[in-house]
Amino acid sequence: MEYPEKMSVRDLQLFYGDFQSLNGISLSIKERQITALIGPSGCGKSTFLRCLNRMNDTIPGVRMSGQVMLDGQDIYAPAFDVVSLRQQVGMVFQRPNPFPKTIFDNVAFGPRVLGMHKTRSLDGIVRHSLQSAALWEEVGGNLKQSALDLNAGQQQRLCIARVLAVEPEVILMDEPCSALDPGATLAIEDLMWRLEKEYTIVIVTHNMQQAARASDWTGFFWLGELVEYGPTERIFTAPTQKQTEDYITGRAG
Repeated sequence: MEYPEKMSVRDLQLFYGDFQSLNGISLSIKERQITALIGPSGCGKSTFLRCLNRMNDTIPGVRMSGQVMLDGQDIYAPAFDVVSLRQQVGMVFQRPNPFPKTIFDNVAFGPRVLGMHKTRSLDGIVRHSLQSAALWEEVGGNLKQSALDLNAGQQQRLCIARVLAVEPEVILMDEPCSALDPGATLAIEDLMWRLEKEYTIVIVTHNMQQAARASDWTGFFWLGELVEYGPTERIFTAPTQKQTEDYITGRAG
């Protein structure tokens, strides 16, 4: 089955001051598919991920060139609305970062800021988001509980619910399972499989088994370059680049 392109990146170059972090990255991100980015620490995976919703804009001294397109529109064009972009392309971070508020107020935060509650029931938005994040059955009876009282796996699913509440089209996940135990990790992977029916997902992971299990497409980064990109099954069983094979078999990296 041929999946349409949701985002495309062409010749992306990024510098932190004089240091070049990304060198000519080009790839196509397919709609309603899970794309995994793998590679050793410091190879540019997370930097690249942050380019997809302009999170690097907040870092002093960053310069970049190239194109990042969302539905055919250049997100770095001067007229592109960054607030709208971050609604369309949500981010889940490495460590769960719930607000020191109730579960309800965590999920309702974005819809309130965006004024979504003026035309729709906030209760309905919160319930649907928690259901979509596979958390409603665990917390639905006590939405006034502090989010900080949840365990790490529940907090990460709450952060996913918070992203879902503003109705994004793309979800970026920067090592979302690195702080979680194996059971919570599998719960997040199960959730990703369910979410890809409605959302495009891009995940950075150091766990190659996770990439092989959970993704449809895989990109291998090395020292700021995209060495290889393609269907996950091919990348892990018949890579075209020896560097990729060395990395996934543990001979390098």
